Amino acid sequence: MYRITSEEEKRILDFFYNMHQYPEISNQEFNTTKNIKEFLNGIDGVEILPLEVETGVLAIIRGENKGPTIGLRCDIDAINQTERYKCEYSSKNEGVMHACGHDFHTASLLGAALILGRNKSKMNGNAVLLFQKAEETTTGAEEMIEAGLFELSKAEMFFGLHNWPLVPAGKVICKKGALMSAKTNFEIEVIGRGGHGSMPHLNIDPIVCASAIVMSLQTVLSRNIDPFSPMVFSINSINGGSVDNLVVDNTKMTATIRSLSSESMLRAKERMEKIVRDTCSAYECEYKITYKEDIPLTFNSDKMYDLAVKAAEKVVSKSDIVDVQATMASEDFAKIMQRVPSFMYWFGSGKENEENKALHDQYYHADESGIKVAAEVLASAVITAQSF
Repeated sequence: MYRITSEEEKRILDFFYNMHQYPEISNQEFNTTKNIKEFLNGIDGVEILPLEVETGVLAIIRGENKGPTIGLRCDIDAINQTERYKCEYSSKNEGVMHACGHDFHTASLLGAALILGRNKSKMNGNAVLLFQKAEETTTGAEEMIEAGLFELSKAEMFFGLHNWPLVPAGKVICKKGALMSAKTNFEIEVIGRGGHGSMPHLNIDPIVCASAIVMSLQTVLSRNIDPFSPMVFSINSINGGSVDNLVVDNTKMTATIRSLSSESMLRAKERMEKIVRDTCSAYECEYKITYKEDIPLTFNSDKMYDLAVKAAEKVVSKSDIVDVQATMASEDFAKIMQRVPSFMYWFGSGKENEENKALHDQYYHADESGIKVAAEVLASAVITAQSF
């Protein structure tokens, strides 16, 4: 029931090879979107929903029996990077590559669509297919939600997926709890009063204040956060100043916080804001904090974990369902997880007898044999969830 045929596997692998050769960056996935729609239009029972976005696709397969509507989500964008790994289907778009395996994800979801399309009579509810734009900029999920994702689809639950090249292809990774970090990127502007460097008493130097802020913020991680709660807190750029004899009006810093605990993230932001405020006050400066990205924690609940494992066991053996360490990378699928019960699967994509590089490496590559397993597990997740 959940198996993909050899003919269907060939179709999705052909799609994968083509998509890998012609990657498109975030919000520019026009040809990719067109190709996805063409593929879906060839599946009996798939209806493309009129979500008003320029790229990305939302579709539905309506089951013949009543029941819940279960969503499946993949991402479709690539990144600006030159591919160094050589294969028959290497990227032909100079300086752009699928270094995160979103082509793997898209082909997997298309495979699940093929399976579900011919099993409509066994579905107790509907299946929603979300081909999400702009994950790499962590903006696509929110944009598609704002465009009416849930109003159109009526999805009550979602399953997402990501490939993991450090685990062999064919393995299904089911992790309970925190999987991918919460992330916030922000800018701190310190505002002083510029003037000639020979008259410091007439100026308010924002660079000196910014330096004090940088050093004080190091104590957030070392003194305010549980040492058993993984977190990254980094000031990654400082920009201020022009010539050697002038004090400038302002200095800007950019920073990121990543955490595997929502509580620790809130605590870190609270302490950061207080340190910036009080340090600027002490140095007679003004300040402005601007949050650029705020991505929640990707977290698999106990109940969703049990459901996901049950679905995976219908496709692979228990020994092929594995656990791994969580990552400090982030995923905007977490925006969907905030709205409905959801689970994020990882699927092994490492090739045997090869050095498998991590995601976003120029030599990253995925073993396409893992796509079949991912497609079958995703289809199983929908049908299992509808009777769980």
